[in-house]
Amino acid sequence: MILPAEQELRAVLARFAQARIDHDVRPTGFTSRLLEDATYTLCVLTGARTAEQALRTADTLLEQYAGRANVSVKDETLAA
Repeated sequence: MILPAEQELRAVLARFAQARIDHDVRPTGFTSRLLEDATYTLCVLTGARTAEQALRTADTLLEQYAGRANVSVKDETLAA
């Protein structure tokens, strides 16, 4: 799987979260389509088949990104 850029993943997660909130608060055909689209995009981006799998994968990826950021900061500190 090609890893998505961290910013792209965060943007898609935010879009999914907002669509989920909007649909839960006031479900309409429009909010349903927005949620379906956001879910599909998140699944494609993470290589998952369900929203639950996609969210777990996204969490794992974000942890990896955080781990890389910590390594970069340590490397910069050691170089200084």
